[in-house]
Amino acid sequence: MEYKYIIVEKQDNGVGIITLNRPKAYNALCTPLLDEVSSAIKDFDSDNSIGAVVLTGGNKVFAAGADIKEMADLGFADAYNNEFVKKEWFALEKHTKPMIAAVSGFALGGGCEMSMLCDITICDTSAKFGQPEVKIGTMPGAGGTQRLTKAVGKAKAMQMCLTGDMIDANEAKEYKLVAKVVEEGTVVDEAKSMAAKIASMSQPVVRLIKESINNSYESTLQAGLESERKSFYTTLALEDRIEGMNAFVEKRKADFSNK
Repeated sequence: MEYKYIIVEKQDNGVGIITLNRPKAYNALCTPLLDEVSSAIKDFDSDNSIGAVVLTGGNKVFAAGADIKEMADLGFADAYNNEFVKKEWFALEKHTKPMIAAVSGFALGGGCEMSMLCDITICDTSAKFGQPEVKIGTMPGAGGTQRLTKAVGKAKAMQMCLTGDMIDANEAKEYKLVAKVVEEGTVVDEAKSMAAKIASMSQPVVRLIKESINNSYESTLQAGLESERKSFYTTLALEDRIEGMNAFVEKRKADFSNK
C-alpha cells in the first residue's frame, strides 16, 4: 500500500517502523493519517516476520495534536454517529505486537494520547508532553483523562488537563509517563534497538507477557495473579521454553522458533 502521511519500513531483524510524515503540520493527526497508521499496524500485526513495532515522528517532533482545522466544524451528531476518534484509534488500542513510541519534540493532545497507546514510550531531552485541549474549549477524547491518570496519578493528570501545561522529558520520566530519556537526536535509534531486542525473543511468550501486563489494568490483583499463573503454565508447553532453558543450562544463546 502507498501512504501519503506516514512512512512504513520493515527491517530484517523483525522490527517494523511507522513514521508520521506531515512535517509542515507538525504531524497533526488528521483522519487520513490515522487511517494510514491503522492500516500499517494491522499489516504488521498479521506479519509473522515482525516481532515489534516502533512508532515515531522522527527526531524533530512526534505529533503536535489533532488537526484542529479538521475538527473546527465537527458537530456532536457527526462525531457521535460516526464514532469519531474511536474507529480511527481502534487498531492502536488492539495491536498485538509490542509497540514502542519514540518521542522527540512535541507530543501534545492526540500526540500524547497516541504515545500512551504504545506499550513503551521513550523520549529524548527535547520532548514535551501535554493535554492542552482545555485551551481551545474542549477536552481530551482519546485517553487523555484516562490513560494519563493511570500513568501519572490523579493530581498530575488534573494539573495537566485542567491547565493545559506541558511537562518536559525529565518530568515525564519522574511521573512514569516514559520509560527512558535519551540524548536529543538518538531516540529513534534507541527505540529500534529496543524493538530488535524484543523481536529476538520468543514471540508467543512476548505476546503472553504483554497481555498479562495489560490485564493488570483491567482486573483485581487476585484475578490478575490467576491469569498470570495460567499464562505461565502455557509457556511450559512451548518448544521455545525448552530451547530457552536448555540454552541457559548449556551456556549458549537461545534459538527461538516462535513455537
